[in-house]
Amino acid sequence: MRTKYVPAAIAFAVAAALTLTACGGSDDDKATSPVTDVSADTSNKAGTVLDRPFTKPDFVLTDTQGKKFDLRERTKGKPTLIYFGYTHCPDVCPLTMGNIAIAKKQLPKADQDKLQVVFVTTDPDRDTPESLGKWLKALDPSFIGLTGDFPTIQAGARSIGIGIDPATKDKNGKVVSMHGAQVIAFSPKTDQGYVLYGDTATAEDYTKDLPKIILGENP
Repeated sequence: MRTKYVPAAIAFAVAAALTLTACGGSDDDKATSPVTDVSADTSNKAGTVLDRPFTKPDFVLTDTQGKKFDLRERTKGKPTLIYFGYTHCPDVCPLTMGNIAIAKKQLPKADQDKLQVVFVTTDPDRDTPESLGKWLKALDPSFIGLTGDFPTIQAGARSIGIGIDPATKDKNGKVVSMHGAQVIAFSPKTDQGYVLYGDTATAEDYTKDLPKIILGENP
């Protein structure tokens, strides 16, 4: 699959200024990731390879077992996918994580064991370690779920160009979490986030790319 190299300054500026996705909102409330819209020729490409990768977020959160999880330390030297979302999301989040789960199952067992898939909640008030663990277990028991205080999560997301806002209630009283819907792949060679996927990436896209992500190669 062909990929587009995006100058880091442009990619970061665009990513940091994302119009956030309101999971479960009306069509007028939704916005897909504009990162892969830097130029018109990216429409047939799932992964955007950055010329200057993002540094992995430096935070310690709580995993689904209620234990502290140092992201950098625990994923060091491992191919890692990171996504920020929430378990009550009725559309984008489960679709994205489901697509990754499907693709991961296509990998050889040894590669499945290497891949780290990290889901960081953007709605920590409702996503307790227990509820987060239950939700992820239905998708793939190996997925890592992290929760914690919102400011720490928000700062970590912003460090890799993903915007998230505190959960709010819409006019119907439904709680909505606004968040960037990007998945960022981190290389096992450099621990840097070098490939970015928007919310239009399919299970087939991840199936094609994951073998190279496992090796730290450009998809």
